[in-house]
Amino acid sequence: MITAAPLATPEQAITPVPASRWQLAWRQALRDPMALLARLQLDPAMLGVSAEALAQFPMRVPEAFVSRMRVGDANDPLLRQVLPIDDEMRLVEGFSLDAVGDGPARKATGVIQKYRGRALLVTTGSCAVHCRYCFRRHFDYAAENAARGNWHEAVAAIATDPDIDEVILSGGDPLSLATHKLAELTDALRAVPHLKRLRIHSRLPVVLPERVDDDLVRWLASLPWPVAFVIHANHANEFDAAVDQAMARLRGAGVHLLNQAVLLRGVNDALPELIALSERSFAAGVLPYYLFQLDRVQGVAHFEVSDERALELHAGLMAHLSGYLVPKLVREIAGDTSKRPL
Repeated sequence: MITAAPLATPEQAITPVPASRWQLAWRQALRDPMALLARLQLDPAMLGVSAEALAQFPMRVPEAFVSRMRVGDANDPLLRQVLPIDDEMRLVEGFSLDAVGDGPARKATGVIQKYRGRALLVTTGSCAVHCRYCFRRHFDYAAENAARGNWHEAVAAIATDPDIDEVILSGGDPLSLATHKLAELTDALRAVPHLKRLRIHSRLPVVLPERVDDDLVRWLASLPWPVAFVIHANHANEFDAAVDQAMARLRGAGVHLLNQAVLLRGVNDALPELIALSERSFAAGVLPYYLFQLDRVQGVAHFEVSDERALELHAGLMAHLSGYLVPKLVREIAGDTSKRPL
């Protein structure tokens, strides 16, 4: 016979796990375009704010990112990246739901392999910020939940292929997961003998620098592989003192910091902006890595910059900056064996 447990006292019955600072900041993210524009003292009618675009792809912007936007500036480069507008609803020839071929490259649930030796793990569909140019804005995250079954299928797919020596944690944003969930995944990956490197792609240290807390730093420092940590900033204004501090803490955990940016019309498609981005990211301890031409997914055509203009801008970077400050200008083509240089 199993005896009943004693009734809990009121204090024992209520034992919620306290939210961390970054989780509280996450919950305070703005989701209403009208509230965001009111904060910036801007007229929604002048910006073409779209309820249809918002319904298709919800807005989410952390307070830390909002605080870097310029009040009264309808052309603010950070605002343009997150505001849902009418242009997103235009159907443009050549723009598809899966612009980079994620579907055909599926290896297992949540595992995508496009290139030799590397496997990308879709850790989550969540992001702290919803970038309007996102190439996975139509991705079926519910069906590709690699965390299902404690990562068993995903890790097994990697473990059975000895050619895979690098795993890329992506999403969504892997840092959307609590650190103990990330640790569960990397604990499982420790059993893969042929894994040599780990790469993490995350925008959270830029848009939500509170995410780089003690637990995250301890986890990163404990990993048995060299770690490349790729952040994502498109404009120098995305950096501030809090982001600098987050980058310093990441470097202190022993990771290699790289930045990848997307060339976006109205955001960074001018030489002074790109020069400032490279210089500001390096000042924060982050090496420029890739400058991507836009992935041609439905809803983002208004951000596209021509190849001719992209090449002109890249030539200007090479003429003005030291080589290590010049990112590679590339695009991703479905079915290619690597990123394609322009």
